[in-house]
Amino acid sequence: MNDTYKVFITVVEQKGFSKAAESLYMTQPAVSQYIKSLESKMGVQLLDRNYKKIVPTKAGEIVYEHAKQMIGHQDTMYHLIHELFNEPKGELSIGASYTFGEYVLPRIIAKMRKEYPSIHPSINIGNTQDIAKQVANMELDIGIVEGDVDEPSINPHPFAEDEMKIVASINHPLAKKEHVTLSDVEQAIWITRERGSGTREATERMFHNLSISPIERMEFGSTQIIKESVEAGLGVTFLSLWTIRKEIAMDSLAIIDIPEATLKRSFSILLRQKPMHTKATTIFQQLIQSNT
Repeated sequence: MNDTYKVFITVVEQKGFSKAAESLYMTQPAVSQYIKSLESKMGVQLLDRNYKKIVPTKAGEIVYEHAKQMIGHQDTMYHLIHELFNEPKGELSIGASYTFGEYVLPRIIAKMRKEYPSIHPSINIGNTQDIAKQVANMELDIGIVEGDVDEPSINPHPFAEDEMKIVASINHPLAKKEHVTLSDVEQAIWITRERGSGTREATERMFHNLSISPIERMEFGSTQIIKESVEAGLGVTFLSLWTIRKEIAMDSLAIIDIPEATLKRSFSILLRQKPMHTKATTIFQQLIQSNT
């Protein structure tokens, strides 16, 4: 029965029979037969075939979500049994928000690979809400994010504090000004992350705390692009101190130190609520907590 569920999941995710067949190295008629068999067993139609792309019906969405969880739990079970008698090994899917994933995670991965070479990590970098959703859907074993997470199936574990400041080019007028007012900050051109990002959430909270509403804003989808743009004098931004260590050392970016604008937040480890996690997941969690 697991094969049937795997075929169904693949059809839903590939949005079609031919792509699913190609992904599974099967013939299209074989894939169709698996789906017909599952629909017959359930007694309802699971896929809507009236569109260019196959989409699940309401019943299909229920089967998809539960099948994903069932297969995810089974994979975890096999890993746990194997790890009772063997060293930690196998695939470990890690998700991280941009701040942690791009500026902190690489050295932790390097340490893990040195100590546990049989663990093979794959890394997905995305915004906080996307990573939380993928952990909830069992597409990721573990996530590391900043900001609030609203997923009832996830246990967030705060483990490190982050501090955020207003940042500008070293040559920006605000960086050269001896006393920066809130009016100066409000009138500046602001570069922010996209909605769903923990950094964007923190930026909006800072605006609220200062009771300001900048008129000129630009929205970019990467911290690196924002840093490059700010260095070029395009505007100011609000970033984690983790992300600008090199630029501060090289005197290309400056902190606009307004005490009321400083914001502290926590990095959190995201894990699904389940009785046990693989040893590889547990080891990685311990490495994060001891090396951050």
